[in-house]
Amino acid sequence: MKEHWPQTLWIARHGQSAGNVARDAAEAAGLALIDVQFRDIDTPLSDLGREQATALGHWFGDLPRAERPEVVLCSPYVRARETARLLMEAAGWRAGEHVRLRIDERLREKEFGILDRLTVHGIRQKYPELNEQRGHVGKFYFRPPGGESWCDVILRLRSLTEMVTREYGGERVLVVAHQVIVNCMRYLIENMDEEQILGIDRLGDVPNCAVTSYRLDPVSGCLRPDLVNFVAPLLAAGAPVTVEADAPAAAKP
Repeated sequence: MKEHWPQTLWIARHGQSAGNVARDAAEAAGLALIDVQFRDIDTPLSDLGREQATALGHWFGDLPRAERPEVVLCSPYVRARETARLLMEAAGWRAGEHVRLRIDERLREKEFGILDRLTVHGIRQKYPELNEQRGHVGKFYFRPPGGESWCDVILRLRSLTEMVTREYGGERVLVVAHQVIVNCMRYLIENMDEEQILGIDRLGDVPNCAVTSYRLDPVSGCLRPDLVNFVAPLLAAGAPVTVEADAPAAAKP
């Protein structure tokens, strides 16, 4: 049986997290370590992140019924799950009644291994050889010990997109995940190469609760870009737009 893309696919980054705030504070202070008490998987939203998720939920809830998501796929990380929960509450959706909610570990954040919680200064100080190697290899292929490269993330997302086309073809699907997931999904769906996606990445971080979306072209059967880093729902609700990296700063060029 031929597999089909969803009718509409939205990919949203989670709201601002406590980790985003702690990272900014550590970088500003020139510290080596990001002071966050949680495991990365357990890091919750900040107060602003909750406001952003609610604003995005109101926007989705205001869509015509025939255009709303039918399926929500979510990273297991707390900040993504909180974003999905608040979004659904604001939209007036209940899992199992209005939408089908599925938590999928393939949508998790990129794993940073021994570089986790380190700032740029911390990585240069503690692992100068790794820092040099990453600069030489480039972020697309560099895999820190115990962590993942972008290619590793893309590999698991290839499995996820195969599942999406097999199980949700022709439906309307919302993905709630992380910055690297947004970019790597764009790489796959838009058939990019390393230079193209890293060029987009260098333009800046994906805003918290920004939406990138695609619509199915009935003639070609392919997804066509619709919205890119769409933040109008936040602006309309008066929720500040934040552009902050999920990852340790070393993940940026």
